Amino acid sequence: MTARRTATGVAALGFAPLALAALAAGPAAAHGAMTDPVSRVSACFAEGPEGPESAACKAAVAASGTQAFYDWNEVNIANAAGNHKSLIPDGKLCSAGRDKYKGLDLARADWPSSKLSSGAHTFRYKATAPHKGSFELYITKDGYDPSKPLKWSDLESEPFATVTNPKLENGAYVFDGTVPGKSGRHLIYSIWQRSDSPEAFYTCSDVVFGKDTGGSGAGGGSGETAPAPTASAPTDEEIEDGTGESGAGTESSAPATETTEETTEEAAGNEPAANGSATPAADGENLAKTGGDSTTSTLAIGGAAALAVGAAVLFASVRRKAVTGGRHTR
Repeated sequence: MTARRTATGVAALGFAPLALAALAAGPAAAHGAMTDPVSRVSACFAEGPEGPESAACKAAVAASGTQAFYDWNEVNIANAAGNHKSLIPDGKLCSAGRDKYKGLDLARADWPSSKLSSGAHTFRYKATAPHKGSFELYITKDGYDPSKPLKWSDLESEPFATVTNPKLENGAYVFDGTVPGKSGRHLIYSIWQRSDSPEAFYTCSDVVFGKDTGGSGAGGGSGETAPAPTASAPTDEEIEDGTGESGAGTESSAPATETTEETTEEAAGNEPAANGSATPAADGENLAKTGGDSTTSTLAIGGAAALAVGAAVLFASVRRKAVTGGRHTR
């Protein structure tokens, strides 16, 4: 073997691990969260993961760490495929059963909340990476006690709002729903199930009907604690500022096994049927079939690396044949 062939082989073998490392080290994809009514994770991100203002967000950051809130748009299960109740245990609904987001499951009556009234309401879900899919919104039953861990049985058995492929406006899904009659403090649980992938996203939004007197129970209970602060959604500027921190050191979603973001055209056609009415997107460009997320550039790097390795191997093979052939002609 000549020195040049040896160098070519070493280069090819050395580049392959780099390609694999680029694929493995990419940040987890980030996709969205409810901002009207404001979800817990987005409210704490808006307050600032390094120095949150509210007592609830301070406690959540202490429990989960700051990275969970820089990754505010990634409370997901990669291969949920509609099996939400079997994958997420009671008491861990807000974190989707992921230890990374366990601070969101803290049972307390002072989470930053949004004022809400019964009747028609326009919901907004910030989508940092749009995908085709359906939304289901559940609300807690009368008698809900926020000082106890949230269980599936605390939610009404049927969603009060459902929509498939809602319209996208200024980077947010916008759809209407009719909020049932409630009083006092409640929680809205949203499930966004992609139809182009088994991945699903989950959010908890604390809401107050009428006056928030603090304390526990549906109507505020004893009033021993001060009213919770009003939740604020992150601004576009805050989202942009936090982009550099998003995805740093993230872990794979649990309890499900991580799956690839890419899906086939056949999978993209298996969309859940709509259970309610909403205005669909006017054109397909607003709803990415696989979504443009932070894995795209990493996959491109890995692909380029694989091509380089293939070219190096091909070069070595051709040169070997040429050398061998030259020897036979002597």
